[in-house]
Amino acid sequence: MIVVINTIQVKPGYGDVMKERFRSPKSVHTFPGFVRMELLRTEGTEQYEEYQVCTTWESKDAFDGWAQSDSFKQAHARRQEDRAGSSEMVVGNKITIHEVLFSHLPALQAH
Repeated sequence: MIVVINTIQVKPGYGDVMKERFRSPKSVHTFPGFVRMELLRTEGTEQYEEYQVCTTWESKDAFDGWAQSDSFKQAHARRQEDRAGSSEMVVGNKITIHEVLFSHLPALQAH
């Protein structure tokens, strides 16, 4: 299993735009091997707002399948078009891929 994290830094005041952009999955959740997606907000930043788009996949091959799909290309092309008509909100971003070595879930509580 892998987790892919896209850390995105946006200009202050664009947080609501980021939340709305990722509130509903477009098509990523329909791809084979997709496990989940989460949007995280970093606390304590002042010069920019920071978000992590975290997607969990059964394998690197599953993620690569989505990243090379027409659906992925279309979604990201639309974002480029949106940016062309307005000031750039994204200050920077970085994508990292992490192998999940193990995960702990809460223990079941006895009744």
